[in-house]
Amino acid sequence: MIQLNFDNRFLRELPGDPDPRNRVRQVLGACWSPVSPTAVSAPSLVAHSREMAFALGIDAAAMRSRPLVDVLAGNALLPGMFPYATCYGGHQFGNWAGQLGDGRAILLGEVVDRDGQRWEIQLKGAGPTPYSRHADGRAVLRSSIREFLCSEAMHHLGVPTTRALSLIGTGDPVERDMFYDGRAADEPGAIVCRVAPSFTRFGHFEILAARNEKALLAKLVDFTIDRDFPELAFSQDATTGQRLAVWFNEVCRLTALLVVHWMRVGFVHGVMNTDNMSILGLTIDYGPYGWVDNFDPGWTPNTTDAAGKRYCFGHQPEIARWNLARLADALSLLLADPAPLAAALDGFGETYAREAEKMFAGKFGFKAWREGDADLVNEAFELMLLAEADMTDFFRQLARVGFASDPAQAAPEILRGAFYRDDYYRQFQPALSAWLQRYFARLAQDEQTPDERSENMNRINPRFVLRNYLTQQAIEKAEQGDPSLIHELLDVSRDPYRDQPGREAFAAKRPDWARHKAGCAMLSCSS
Repeated sequence: MIQLNFDNRFLRELPGDPDPRNRVRQVLGACWSPVSPTAVSAPSLVAHSREMAFALGIDAAAMRSRPLVDVLAGNALLPGMFPYATCYGGHQFGNWAGQLGDGRAILLGEVVDRDGQRWEIQLKGAGPTPYSRHADGRAVLRSSIREFLCSEAMHHLGVPTTRALSLIGTGDPVERDMFYDGRAADEPGAIVCRVAPSFTRFGHFEILAARNEKALLAKLVDFTIDRDFPELAFSQDATTGQRLAVWFNEVCRLTALLVVHWMRVGFVHGVMNTDNMSILGLTIDYGPYGWVDNFDPGWTPNTTDAAGKRYCFGHQPEIARWNLARLADALSLLLADPAPLAAALDGFGETYAREAEKMFAGKFGFKAWREGDADLVNEAFELMLLAEADMTDFFRQLARVGFASDPAQAAPEILRGAFYRDDYYRQFQPALSAWLQRYFARLAQDEQTPDERSENMNRINPRFVLRNYLTQQAIEKAEQGDPSLIHELLDVSRDPYRDQPGREAFAAKRPDWARHKAGCAMLSCSS
């Protein structure tokens, strides 16, 4: 028997929905609703994260066992599990959307591991809940593969993220209109087991404020501080306002750090609605995400966002602040004076600016950020945009230029392979050479050997990222019954900063055939 140590504080300390029926409705005066997963016909383990399993104290044999596969498919429960879905709202594409909630995510409980770390365990795609609105609560294999792989890839890249324990095939078809063009079709169904210290979102607080449920909002704030932010120490006589201000400042700080990491590795979330923002500063809800291939601050992976580009790569810092402002609006219901919240929002900008400077200094190989570096960095990005340079490959090649016998002469040729179009490279080669002259002059101001600089750069500039075209290839093979590429991508992602001999193909730039192919560049929200 698999035994996990469940300590379900969310259920114990916050009010639940008194209506036990699993029917779509507005849930008032409650933070959660009891709901059981809907059984599937033929569950099978497609893949699992050995790292996440180890953290929970589950070995490989147990992961493959029929009893645990049934649990991860929603067909059975372990002792201590009490499934539920939570109530939240959110701003979607800048507009208040009202109640949203866990429409196809069902939490199984909170596990405390051997080190005392708390993990909420959640099944995504396990059936309808009271928050499903017009949906079926299910998920398809393609979106589940993307979430499973990206959760673990981001973890190994060092980006704060929710995790994935398992990917289960259900054996049941799920009807989806992938392109929203009226051509719905059956696709293979799947369930991802997601894991995080907390799945609490900005929207959990927004819905209570929108309904003027002030007492419950205060209760949720106190609960969240006590359970999820134990490092925040308060004196016994600290007021609610003092606690809230310190806590919100920390949420702003964590969010700023998260977005700096996104910008560092070229990740674009694609759907930065407030209901997709983690209170812990984790990347949450992997839908139409993507990594920047040819550098473009205006690129979005979300077809729904193609016209407005609200959530494009370059807008992510300002959208994070906008989302935090909406959370501040909700929390202001508890304060007579919202000035501390405004100060924390200013702190977000200060933290982001400071940490982004450190990050860009590291990406370009500077020991520290100096006055004038912003111009040099912005010139590089402008060249990368105009000449279609691959963001990931450009920085890996830039780390190599110092090893040439005549760096200034050899550098343009070393970087040549990072550009998607050779005609563009030739057109902009004089400008690139001029930039490199200024770049080498800047490097000369630092006391670093080429080895030191290259090593430092390669610690923060990944060699491997989970490019959309690679994941799409894994999806197409898996839909034909072959999950081998899922396993290989998962393995490659475990060591993304070092060269992996024999796996160079996984670091290759996006091929031309994938530039406009569905699933390889932009994606819809359909899942």
